[in-house]
Amino acid sequence: MSRHRTDTSAAAYAGIAPMADHLRAIVHKVLCAHPDGLTVDETCVIAGYKRYSLQPRFTELLKKGMIRDTGLRRRNISGANAIVWRATVLDRQEDAA
Repeated sequence: MSRHRTDTSAAAYAGIAPMADHLRAIVHKVLCAHPDGLTVDETCVIAGYKRYSLQPRFTELLKKGMIRDTGLRRRNISGANAIVWRATVLDRQEDAA
C-alpha cells in the first residue's frame, strides 16, 4: 500500500514539475522587473495568475536563494501585512555596480 502511494506521488510530481518550473520562472521574471519588490498579490496581478498558482513558487524560490524578504510589508488584498519580496540577482547587480 505504501509503495502505491509513493508511485502515485512520484507520478503526480512528474506531471506538475514542468508547470512549477514555468511558474517559478514567471515569478522570478516579474520580481526582476520590479527592483523595489512586490508582494505575492502584486506579483499575481502583474503576471495574470491566481494566487494559488504562484504562492507556492515564492517558498520554492526562497529556498533556492533566488528571492529574499526585503523586510518591508504592504497590505495585501485581504488587508493583512504581506512580505515584499525581491529577486536576489538585483542585489548582486547593485553590489557589482
